[in-house]
Amino acid sequence: MDEQLYAIPVNDAFNADSECPVCLMYRSLEKAAIEFTLGPSYMEDDVRMETNRVGFCADHVKLLYEQQNRLGLALMLHTHTQNVIREAEKLAKKGRTKAGGLFKKSEESAVGAYFRQLGKSCYICGRINNTFDRYIDTIFYLYRKEESFRNAFKNSKGFCCDHYGLLYEAAPKYLSGSELDEFTKLIDRLFIENMQRVCDDIEWYTDKFDYRNADAPWKNSKDAVVRTVLKLDSAEIKL
Repeated sequence: MDEQLYAIPVNDAFNADSECPVCLMYRSLEKAAIEFTLGPSYMEDDVRMETNRVGFCADHVKLLYEQQNRLGLALMLHTHTQNVIREAEKLAKKGRTKAGGLFKKSEESAVGAYFRQLGKSCYICGRINNTFDRYIDTIFYLYRKEESFRNAFKNSKGFCCDHYGLLYEAAPKYLSGSELDEFTKLIDRLFIENMQRVCDDIEWYTDKFDYRNADAPWKNSKDAVVRTVLKLDSAEIKL
């Protein structure tokens, strides 16, 4: 069963000390996707055909660049650029035509439709989302079936804004009746209480810059900026 296959990484994330276990799962998938893309796979025909077609989003091309495999990235960028040129030449020959297919009722041009879609596509995002969606399925499966996971969920530090919203909206797909009501109250409480905790920490962090608090303890605020950024924007930064 798929849920059992994905249970280990989901359980690991919820048992970790994290401001958002869903972010932990996403980052793990992102790291694996980056490593796969710049590993031997980038020379495989099926991988290169897909990277040529969809390219990379701005965030992930930066992460690829940081891996120091500049030759591998350059080869992928070269053939992707060639593909973009070929597509642009085809569209340019057609002139200022309206987009076809899904766009046939709109006034958008074929050029505009192609580059708008290209700007939203990313090979890394695609690899991540394919498994990430299964992780979300597994969260709700485990919540319904395993008491140990429900306890880990209840004792977590809540979620970032993005993943609180994601779980909230996804819940009716998996839960109903009193079970849905209970989950909704739980996730609301986890988010608000833990967001308030982080808010208090960041407030004390700023108060520490007041000379009157120079000798006061930092309490739990030294990494408050890092944790607040994660809670608000799902972004991972280092001290």
